[in-house]
Amino acid sequence: MARVPFGAGGGLIKNLSDNSKHPTIICESVERLYQQGDVTVHALAGVSLTIECGEFVSLCGPSGSGKTTLLNCVAGLDIPTSGEVYLIGNKISSMSKTELADLRLNNVGFVFQAYNLVPVLSAQENVEFVMELQGMSKKLRGEKARSVLREVGLEGMEHRRPAELSGGQQQRVAVARAIASEPQLVLADEPTANLDSKTSASLMDIMRKMNEDHGITFVFSTHDQLVMDRARRLVRMHDGLIESDEIQS
Repeated sequence: MARVPFGAGGGLIKNLSDNSKHPTIICESVERLYQQGDVTVHALAGVSLTIECGEFVSLCGPSGSGKTTLLNCVAGLDIPTSGEVYLIGNKISSMSKTELADLRLNNVGFVFQAYNLVPVLSAQENVEFVMELQGMSKKLRGEKARSVLREVGLEGMEHRRPAELSGGQQQRVAVARAIASEPQLVLADEPTANLDSKTSASLMDIMRKMNEDHGITFVFSTHDQLVMDRARRLVRMHDGLIESDEIQS
């Protein structure tokens, strides 16, 4: 799927690997064990999964199924006990902390359940934050931030701080921040958990449009049926294992 630059700015952030040669995510027999006293908890019990560039995937299952742990291992935020994770062609276990941080900064966007916006920054400044870390010029990141805020329906709210926005609007800012630098991949952990059904539906429609228009790969962890219904691929997890993996129309 071709990637189309956002209206303002143009040009893509340089990726560490050629995404035409590699799946976005490969997990090979990934296990993650935790010790709780004398009990060993198998948060992941040998998960193998491949996600191609441009997919729109939901990892679903009840609490404790392993979906968030898998998302964290994919992002390199958690370390598998065994098995391998390849992120955009890069073997995570072979990367230094600095290399992994650079890979995430330039190629991966994050959307969290709790929004994680900086309260003293405006909506536009929150969206610009990652691009500033990437070294993008003030003019270019401002243009891109305003463009993507317009795409998520927040034109005219660029200068409002998080406390002046509703929960749904804050999550839209979080989505805008995640996609403004046009990453190859967006990882979203329970992105609709704190939203009402109407706002959740609107947010999912926005992210699906970003997937279709810009070719960004999206992977969600969720137990929200609304998110599952809008996914093109549904990976069901239970007790740290993949229970089913199906393509949806």
